[in-house]
Amino acid sequence: MTAPLPSDHATSLLEPGYQRLLDILREMGSVAVACSGGLDSSLLLAVALAALGERVLALTVVTPYMAGHEIAAAKALTAWLNVQHRVLELPIPPDIAHNPPDRCYRCKRALFTELKTIATEAGCACLADGSNLDDLHDYRPGMRALQELAIRSPLLEAGLGKAEIRRYARALNLPVWNQPAQACLLTRLPHGTEVAVEQLRQVEMAEHALRDLGFNAVRVRCHADLARIELDRADQARLLDATLAEQVTAALIGCGFRYVTVDLQGYRMGSFNIVP
Repeated sequence: MTAPLPSDHATSLLEPGYQRLLDILREMGSVAVACSGGLDSSLLLAVALAALGERVLALTVVTPYMAGHEIAAAKALTAWLNVQHRVLELPIPPDIAHNPPDRCYRCKRALFTELKTIATEAGCACLADGSNLDDLHDYRPGMRALQELAIRSPLLEAGLGKAEIRRYARALNLPVWNQPAQACLLTRLPHGTEVAVEQLRQVEMAEHALRDLGFNAVRVRCHADLARIELDRADQARLLDATLAEQVTAALIGCGFRYVTVDLQGYRMGSFNIVP
C-alpha cells in the first residue's frame, strides 16, 4: 500500500485539523473505510492509509440506486492507492422500495450492518464512514443509524467540514478534490415514489448527458415523465443560449423524459427533503 504524495499545497497537511485526523485514525489501530468514491470517504481512506498502512480495508457497496461513475471512482481510487478493496453488491432493501422520508436511515442501517459484519470478519477494529461537520447542518436521518451501529466518523470527530476536507484532498493530490457533492439516485425521486430500477438508470443517463454538455454540479429530479434540472446560477445563465438549451432538451428527451424544465431555485442538496 502506498499513501498519496503531497502536492504543492502540502502545507495544509500541517494544520491542526489534519493532525487530529491522523491521531484519531492511529488510535483505532485498524480500520475498514466505507468508500463511496466521493470526496469525503476518499480523503478518509487516503489519510487512514497514511496513518495505518496495511491495517486499512476499503469497502464499497454497489446497489441499483448508486451511480455507476461513483463506483468506478471508488475502484480507481483504491487501485491508485493500492489499498485492499472489497466490493459488496446488494439489492434495494425492501423497506425503502417506496422511497420513504426516512429512507436514508433505513438504507444506512441495512448497508452498514452488512459492512460491519465484513469489517469484523476481516479483523478490523473499527468501521468508519465519511460523515463530517457540515452534515450536522443538513437533513441527515442516516446519522442516527451510524450512531446505533457504533460506526466511527473520524472526519466529524476531528471537527472537519467540507472546506477543510477539500483542501486536504487537494494537498494529497486526490483526483476528487474538486468534485461536487454526491448523493444516491433515490434523492432524485419524490418521497413515496415506488422505486423502479429503469427510472434510476434514466436519471443516471440524464445527469451523465448533462455532464457531457459541460454542466458539473447538476441534479435531475424526476417527476414521472418530467425532468426538473437543478443547476448553479452560472450554468442557468448558460442555458439562455438557444442552441445549448435545445441540446439539453434533446438529450433528456432521448433519455426518456417527455418534459424538461429548469428549477429557478438552482442547484441544492435535498430539495425533496421538505416533506408536507
